[in-house]
Amino acid sequence: MHAWRKHKGNMDPVWEEIPIPSTPSTGFLVKMLASGVCRSDHNLLTNEIQPSWFQSKFTLGHEGCGTIISIGDSVAKDSGFKIGDVIALCAVPGCGGDDCPECSRDLAQLCQRGHHSGIGQDGFYAPYAAIDVRGAVKVPEGVTLTQAAVATDAVTTAYHAIHRRGEVNKNETVFLFGLGGLGFNALQIMRAIGARVVVSDVKEEMLEEAAKIGVPREDIVPVGKNVREWVEENGLVGKIDTVADFVGTNQTFQDAQYIVRQAGKILCVGTLNHENTVHMKVGIRKRLSIVFSYGGQTRDLKDALDLIQKGVLNPQVADGKLADLPMVLKGLEAGKIKGRIALLHD
Repeated sequence: MHAWRKHKGNMDPVWEEIPIPSTPSTGFLVKMLASGVCRSDHNLLTNEIQPSWFQSKFTLGHEGCGTIISIGDSVAKDSGFKIGDVIALCAVPGCGGDDCPECSRDLAQLCQRGHHSGIGQDGFYAPYAAIDVRGAVKVPEGVTLTQAAVATDAVTTAYHAIHRRGEVNKNETVFLFGLGGLGFNALQIMRAIGARVVVSDVKEEMLEEAAKIGVPREDIVPVGKNVREWVEENGLVGKIDTVADFVGTNQTFQDAQYIVRQAGKILCVGTLNHENTVHMKVGIRKRLSIVFSYGGQTRDLKDALDLIQKGVLNPQVADGKLADLPMVLKGLEAGKIKGRIALLHD
């Protein structure tokens, strides 16, 4: 089969012929149906200072769904899966070992022992992929292939951040920076919780999308408006419980520290700037909590798919073709793609 691969030293994806993977004893061989494209794919291609498990050549793609075509002989008969099931694939389900420093602390997405699909090890930009049973979730009826593919990261990461790390509740006022592929999903998740969400983005079209799903105009910061001034002018000083930063620039992180209330929380998910600065006096005097979130888990993916099935959450996703990956990556980096895009397999 042919797959889109990362070769160390090459910053462009390589279309390369490789063997079809074997069926793992504790998992499935999957015929891929759709693979989501993420901004992190660009980072995986261009940043070569990576963890020790990264291979010199690997198949890219860490979002996907497909059909089970073969089941490993160590998969329990009562696993609930069968050949023909359409499943969403969690790229980093962890090794599951009781002696694993991460999995034993319920941190499967940080596990360094298990397989990392598309993140240094073979992933989903290929006609076939292997997945451990721990990383498989059945796609509910009514959820499209492209929705299921992007749900594995763009929705699951947002869900994990909002529910598990940010612990946002219905009584909170949240200021959300960024309505991109993850941020727009986070917005829908927080509205489903019942929280008031104030939104800021550099694109007018994304703010209009927020208005379309019911965000009041008075909770939308105009493009180009100074955030700190807007918060003061709109009577929100001391009322913002959590700032959810899905952008991660120096500006958004600085603004977050000033606009969040005393003893408030800053939830960091975006990483557009790799280094940002904490204002120690502000942080200490306000007794702020700064919480970082990364990835998600299989249980988050299941919850995310259930929300999509119920119509509570509708990920913004467009269709593409596997052959178009290089063009799609350039479009994402140029900001020409709204939300997410998923590549359909023949």
